Amino acid sequence: MSTQAATEDLAAVIGLEVHVQLETDTKIFCGCSTDTGDAEPNTHTCPVCLGLPGALPVLNEGAVEAAVKLGKAIDADIPERTRFHRKNYFYPDLPKGFQITQYDAPICQDGELAVAVEDERREIGIERAHLEEDPGSLQHVGGSIDTADYTLVDYNRAGTPLMEIVTEPDFRSADETRAFLAKLTDVLEYLGIFDAERDGSLRVDANISMVEAAELEGGISDEALEAANRTEVKNISSHRAAEKALSYEITRQRNQIQRGREVEQETRHWDESRGITVSMRSKEEEKDYRYFREADIPPLEVSDWKEEIPIPELPDARRERFREEYDLGAETASKLTSRKAVADLFEELAEEYDPGLAATWVADNVLGELNYRGLEVGDITDRIDEFARLVELVAEDEITAKNAEEVVLREMLDEGREPDEIVEAEDLGKTTGGEVEAAVAEAIEENPDAVEDYHAGEGGALNFLVGQVMGKTGGSADPGQVNELLREQLE
Repeated sequence: MSTQAATEDLAAVIGLEVHVQLETDTKIFCGCSTDTGDAEPNTHTCPVCLGLPGALPVLNEGAVEAAVKLGKAIDADIPERTRFHRKNYFYPDLPKGFQITQYDAPICQDGELAVAVEDERREIGIERAHLEEDPGSLQHVGGSIDTADYTLVDYNRAGTPLMEIVTEPDFRSADETRAFLAKLTDVLEYLGIFDAERDGSLRVDANISMVEAAELEGGISDEALEAANRTEVKNISSHRAAEKALSYEITRQRNQIQRGREVEQETRHWDESRGITVSMRSKEEEKDYRYFREADIPPLEVSDWKEEIPIPELPDARRERFREEYDLGAETASKLTSRKAVADLFEELAEEYDPGLAATWVADNVLGELNYRGLEVGDITDRIDEFARLVELVAEDEITAKNAEEVVLREMLDEGREPDEIVEAEDLGKTTGGEVEAAVAEAIEENPDAVEDYHAGEGGALNFLVGQVMGKTGGSADPGQVNELLREQLE
């Protein structure tokens, strides 16, 4: 068999380690604030998160509650007792020289998350999800990790609560991983434990192995995975970056094998600016971290408490309810539940106005204009009331749907102005009945050929006259009313 044929018989096996910052007011083991967005470097620190001698950690109850919520959402086992360990390794952003994490007794075990990929529903296994502290952050000045002039360390992030979510090696392509990350983000947002807009709130490490495609029949065996050299790609910071990084790495490994070279077991860094992965170091093994129990934190017991922690309606359940309660199609319901803020906006509008009108405006008009501009709904979360007001103007018949969509909505997004301000400045208020009737009479008088064509039975003539009236009223007349008035006067 040729080398080319051999590479075509290979398939990718991918597992993810997703690090998610939990939304708590303070860090996981101390009272330092996690609100560090505009803070000067190294100003949100204390002896505990800096690892100074004699400083003792105290576990954040809110972080534990968030972990329990996630465990219930992914139908994971939450054991009677869990505990913390020290993971020992040296890196500049880890001030203690070890990370407090969970090792052999994570708080969430054996869960799953259903994901739709190209209309196929798949259950992705979640091996574990455990609590740990975030390291600090590094700023590479003058280049990337391998080309920078020097690197600065900021410990403001050190100690922020993290959940590390480790999947089974259930992915076979880059697009599957992107779909999973999107679904996971949705669930975390619905639970209220995660803010996707916070910088660095989600980071992904991906493990990729290339195996014989025949090995995948009936599920990959531990022996086959052990025999394949595994590459870990670190520091992926978004869904899109995960898809790009994995596509690149799969191609790189195929090319290595095609050239008769062995794929090295190593850790690689995703350089987003260049769109490539670069070698960082040989891949560590579990024994390299020298885990041992964290003596300063007693075992954690949540067996009774976990039953008292409720979780809200999750995306899949809300999507099905939207279909049944509001009689929406599958695609529309999926769009409306894609983000919690979108679903909340729709329901707020559907309570006041026709659900069909609300669905069209949110799922098609608002999301469509955001997508066209490369924006996310998170970019307008502080303006939701303004978009609700725009739908109100349409529903109350104060402006035409055409002007609302083509003028007001676009200027709201492009210029940041409020809808009422735009309506007043552009004089988009609906034209009164008398003004419309006058415009209809003028259009008929000025276009005798179109009138003659109308009476001759040419359907396009009426549309032409409607356009003339709309032009005279600056688009502020109701097209249905114009159509009706024209027919009355022409008859």
